[in-house]
Amino acid sequence: MARKATGPAGRAAAASRATLLLHEKLVLKDGAIAELVIWQLARPTAERPHGLTYRLYFGRGGKSLVRYDNETGKGDHRHVMDREEPYRFVSIARLREDFEADIRRIGGAHEKED
Repeated sequence: MARKATGPAGRAAAASRATLLLHEKLVLKDGAIAELVIWQLARPTAERPHGLTYRLYFGRGGKSLVRYDNETGKGDHRHVMDREEPYRFVSIARLREDFEADIRRIGGAHEKED
């Protein structure tokens, strides 16, 4: 019979549970890949007050060209080409709009998905 963890370890395990909200992966004709993954956390944290963890990736030829994420210790930020900068999260819709705008800006909008 499985036992439910209690105390600090049990609370930490419950806090780490998350629900997948979005997972999309597109492979374009030129081999570029766009992948979007967004999880809803069980509850907001100090690093993720919006209650989400996410990674949005666009790359070609094994090179990351645009990436948005909020990895532990760094908070919300984005990488465009070789530049990394903080990102001000507003909403999931705005996150996706900004990500797609950066892809268009670096020349990734000319392809259609296969």
